[in-house]
Amino acid sequence: MERYRVRIAKDDLVFSAGHFITFDGDICERLHGHNYRVAAEVEGPLDGNHYVVDFIALRDSLKAIVDELDHFMLLPTEHPLIRVTADDQEVEVRFRDRRWIFPRCDCLLLPLPNTTTELLGRYIGRRLRDDLQRRTGVRPALVRIEVDECFGQAAQCELGDG
Repeated sequence: MERYRVRIAKDDLVFSAGHFITFDGDICERLHGHNYRVAAEVEGPLDGNHYVVDFIALRDSLKAIVDELDHFMLLPTEHPLIRVTADDQEVEVRFRDRRWIFPRCDCLLLPLPNTTTELLGRYIGRRLRDDLQRRTGVRPALVRIEVDECFGQAAQCELGDG
């Protein structure tokens, strides 16, 4: 059986962002940030050009998604205890007795229950699969995203059709 996989991990596939996460049900971290690095693997059969996916399409799609995350406060909109309310000017975030106000232009509201590295990988991977399908007409059989939040500390998310 033959299997084919391509990987992209370039120096410009990085983004800097602020966030906080909750854990153990009701503990909320302090605000902090990371300089994230992103890599992607795409697996599938060879197409008519004898490749899994066009490297240019993969690079451009992933770079566009990564750039959208760069220099924002990343806020989860699907968390059961974090309340995010936004208008044109500002974003108010509440967690129990804590409250933050951010300029709206500095925030990215993500459809996630938490802004963990794992879920950021899932978000990027889903976006990448959809964008590659739009660009190339082919939906990759498998996409693996690695998000490194600091050197040597990374999470992977694997998205497949099965």
